[in-house]
Amino acid sequence: QVQLVESGGGLVHPGGSLRLSCAASGSIFSIYAMGWYRQAPGKQRELVAHIASGGTTNYADSVKGRFTVSRDNAKNTVYLQMNSLKPEDTAVYYCYADLWDSYSDYRDDYWGQGTQVTVSS
Repeated sequence: QVQLVESGGGLVHPGGSLRLSCAASGSIFSIYAMGWYRQAPGKQRELVAHIASGGTTNYADSVKGRFTVSRDNAKNTVYLQMNSLKPEDTAVYYCYADLWDSYSDYRDDYWGQGTQVTVSS
């Protein structure tokens, strides 16, 4: 009963910027945290950024100072503003939400479908 839909990926030159969005919808009672993971070809999926309901954030060392995660609680949406992009940022980016589904009366992690970000000259 819960869906997460991502948007905003694409092709960008090194040094450019992109903003990813992820909107959760459905029978949501409460969202405890949202964030982003990414997975590059041949590599493990890694945490990029995390934001708790109170606004506390956490970032991977590789993106600190360049990426900013934020959320609009009224819209159940999380954003990832990516600046000064590097080729090493190329990956599929997945959003997630730690939430309580009121329909199932169950708390769990839910995932978006993924969006491709390619940084290339």
